[in-house]
Amino acid sequence: LRPFHPTSSQLKNQFEKMVTTFYMSKKSKQKMASRKKKQQQSKTSTTTTVVPPKNKPKQKQKPVPDSNWQSISSKIKPSVIEVPSELTSKEAKKFRKDKRRESRAKGEAEPTFVCASASTAATTAAAEEKSSQADESNGLKQLGGKRKRAAIPNIKELLEKERESAKLEAEKRERENEEAKLSPEERAKYLALDCEMVGIGSDGKRSALARVSIIGWDGEVLLDKFVKVPDRVSDFRTWVSGVRAKDLKRDDAITPEECRTIVGNMFMGKTLVGHSIKNDLEALMLTHPRNDIRDTARYKPFMKARGKGGGKLRPRKLKELAEEYLGLMIQVEGEAHCSIDDARATMQLFRHVRPEWELDIASKRKKGGKP
Repeated sequence: LRPFHPTSSQLKNQFEKMVTTFYMSKKSKQKMASRKKKQQQSKTSTTTTVVPPKNKPKQKQKPVPDSNWQSISSKIKPSVIEVPSELTSKEAKKFRKDKRRESRAKGEAEPTFVCASASTAATTAAAEEKSSQADESNGLKQLGGKRKRAAIPNIKELLEKERESAKLEAEKRERENEEAKLSPEERAKYLALDCEMVGIGSDGKRSALARVSIIGWDGEVLLDKFVKVPDRVSDFRTWVSGVRAKDLKRDDAITPEECRTIVGNMFMGKTLVGHSIKNDLEALMLTHPRNDIRDTARYKPFMKARGKGGGKLRPRKLKELAEEYLGLMIQVEGEAHCSIDDARATMQLFRHVRPEWELDIASKRKKGGKP
């Protein structure tokens, strides 16, 4: 054998490779090794020949039944299938089994089987009974296999409810007796007021009087007038006030000056009832003695503490008070407010607590405090 003598260029290449591999980092060496592997694989893949797989005979796929067929079957009414009368007991059993399998594969409800000799009325009755049983069983499965027990009323709760109802009836009778003692002059002393406003100015935030309603003791309407607005109305607030542009253009609409004189004469020597009545008096540009005002928004038993640790007493909405104390539904969402309904609700609220309220005011006057 001849000895191998590398050329100078081969020696140079080998030396460069040695130097580069010596100074290469670990990552770069890994990359180099992976590149070499890929090159070798590509060479082998070109030389190997791919053998196509042998064609296997196709097998018929069986229809896979729906795994959730039981939940679907509860929604579908079961079908009624007649079992032929000429079949033996074994054949009839097999017939029913096959039909059940078919229904499960299709995702239908489990069918009910009836003999061919049975009448049509019997078949429908059986089917309905089966469907009701299936619904009950499905309902029990959904509830975890437990039947819901009927709620048994507690005797203590029933007794408490009876006591509360009796107490409320007694209070109502007491109130009616006290109201019956009031003379017509005393009843005529109380007037309920409510006003509706519209927005004026560039942004519509300034309020102007648009409607005034005054209600008597028994809910009779003493005054209900639309008021002409001297300035340009930028927001009618119809969704709250119920006032439209055509209402202010009516023939019976009065000017603010006429409204002030009419209402001022009606208020002379009367006790005013209202909810946040300060706003209504400001809109009318009128004042009234403090002792002769009954504001349901400022009556302490009607107020609610809000904030941390109880907090300060805050006024509640007329809608909430009417629902809680009177069982009345006013200011329903989607419907415009009516000043007559609001004034009647405030009068009923006042009548509900009038004796206690008047006693409280009388005791404060004796002490020299504010009513």
